[in-house]
Amino acid sequence: MLAAQRAPRTVDAYRRDLTHFGRWLGAAPSRATTDELERYVAQLRADGLSNATVARRLAALRSLYRHLMLLGTRDDNPAAELASPRRVRRLPRTLSPGEAERLIDAANGTTPRALRDSAIVELLYGAGLRVGELVGLERGSIDLDERLVRAVGKGSKERIVPVGRRAAEALRRYLARGRPHLDRRHRPELFLNAKGGPLTRAGVFLILRKLAGKAELEPERVHPHLLRHSFATHLLEGGADLRSVQEMLGHADLATTELYTHVSDSRRRELYFQAHPHARRRLEERRTATKRESE
Repeated sequence: MLAAQRAPRTVDAYRRDLTHFGRWLGAAPSRATTDELERYVAQLRADGLSNATVARRLAALRSLYRHLMLLGTRDDNPAAELASPRRVRRLPRTLSPGEAERLIDAANGTTPRALRDSAIVELLYGAGLRVGELVGLERGSIDLDERLVRAVGKGSKERIVPVGRRAAEALRRYLARGRPHLDRRHRPELFLNAKGGPLTRAGVFLILRKLAGKAELEPERVHPHLLRHSFATHLLEGGADLRSVQEMLGHADLATTELYTHVSDSRRRELYFQAHPHARRRLEERRTATKRESE
């Protein structure tokens, strides 16, 4: 039933969660009681799992029991009364505009793979695509005349995202002088690997890490979603309205997009305290007082 409604990765996550609980229980998950579920949740917390992971595993169990009740094989949902732990929403990390430019410049080159890498970085940063959306693009997903990209996101939802001039130029170069040299198998995917097959998510991660090293950034810090975070944050800092950014990101919930406004506020406060003479003096006074107290 899930496979007909949810993305494959969601189905895999539910399968792993239910398998984990079944092993812990030593029986089929369908037979569990509320007491057993409470002990299981307590064990997860004792093992140090994050609130998000515990909440996801509870969601998988609730979904299972709802399904069993629909089938008539259970007349209760033993997970219904269990409270999910509150998820802590961390502020997304971002690159500064200068760091983003350094990463893009690191992809400059004339070889087929360099042209491909340049187009990848420009699209991730210039359109805010998820890595799964990027590798799922086909040649027909791009309209260079209108500068638009058609991305298929979570839940197979399609959205149209505008593409900037630099990203469009990078794509034109890749399609004209890069992709023809990589396309040995006549694949429909837009981005291909060195052997002519479709580029994978793991391949994109490796490309960004190599570029981060060239740009003198921390390779372990740079990943596809960091560029998506940077895309959203820099748009909001530039004056874009929240609803438009939500649509471009493909967020179902506006509250998810609102996280980026907090990042912008935090960065503005930091810049203020670094730049304004009176704010800087107060900061230095606090540091001096703290140092004296420690002495």
